[in-house]
Amino acid sequence: MPNLLVDISSHGFGHIAQTAPVVNELAQHIPGLCITLRTTAPASYLRQRFLCDFRHLPVALDFGMHMTNAVDVEAEKSALAYRAFHAGWDEKVEQEARAMRALQADVLLANVPYLSLAAACLASVPAIAMCSLNWADIYRHYCAEDAACGTISAQMLEAYNSARCFLKIQPALPMADIPSARNIGPVARVGSNQRAQLSEKLRLRNDEKLVLVAMGGMEFRLPVERWPRLPGVHWLIPQAWEVERSDMPALESMGIAFGDVLASCDTVLTKPGYGTFVEAACAGVPVLYVARKDWPEEPYLVNWLKRNGLCAEVERERVLTGELGDLLAQVWRMPAPSRPLATGASEAAQYLIENYF
Repeated sequence: MPNLLVDISSHGFGHIAQTAPVVNELAQHIPGLCITLRTTAPASYLRQRFLCDFRHLPVALDFGMHMTNAVDVEAEKSALAYRAFHAGWDEKVEQEARAMRALQADVLLANVPYLSLAAACLASVPAIAMCSLNWADIYRHYCAEDAACGTISAQMLEAYNSARCFLKIQPALPMADIPSARNIGPVARVGSNQRAQLSEKLRLRNDEKLVLVAMGGMEFRLPVERWPRLPGVHWLIPQAWEVERSDMPALESMGIAFGDVLASCDTVLTKPGYGTFVEAACAGVPVLYVARKDWPEEPYLVNWLKRNGLCAEVERERVLTGELGDLLAQVWRMPAPSRPLATGASEAAQYLIENYF
């Protein structure tokens, strides 16, 4: 059976949300496909997303950007970390190429650690990149003033351009420096609406609303215990926040997969991130988002969501005070557009099957 190596950035959970539907589709079409996932994401979370057999190796092949929380980038710290990461770059690539040969990978699918792509090129393993962004663009946006930026960004782009194709998942950064980029549709695992089950569990009336608070795969603790109570509104919040309020049950206590919970809520409060934005739009769930402002992917995500879903921006101060009643009422009054179709997973799987399996 063919061996598929899947390397996933460990910067939040959005890269997993993009990758899992593609791998699930491949596993359905290729019985017995051997799948190895390399990422530092928790195995429990991977099992929720990857609906197929896989081997998990907790390896970090990149770090993205250093963050203070889910929305704030530490640019100086990131620049120093990239200097360290690229020290002895050629030796590092050779080491990873040896590891890849040892895994006997037939194909690499990378979302989107560039070290993996450079190693695959050296190891003569066919490699495909797939993502809505690349770390070269993100790095240059924040670290352009660093003296090492020219050398480091050149190595990053060389690695990305060594891939046989870069499947650019929409909505995406333009990626003008990657000639092999090929547009595919949005990728999302659209959840199943389990609202009746949630309402029964929470004893919600038909006129009550349920809002999911999901700030992504990085900690961004909101002071929700100080928020005012909004009549008829219940919030699903992370269990780790340890809040004891009758209108704020823990998400994990629902016993329902995250995607199904998202599809069952009246709104999701989040930050601009690929996974939650696209899954919410495809499920017809309105979004309140806390703007990140300087994140280069944000304008493309927000513009896409405005065309394909319902959304409103929340200022940082308002999300801290919990004065959200008027914004919730605003998105609930908006006319719903046609839901976008998540065609990207089948497009990516078809491309891989036609060319590599």
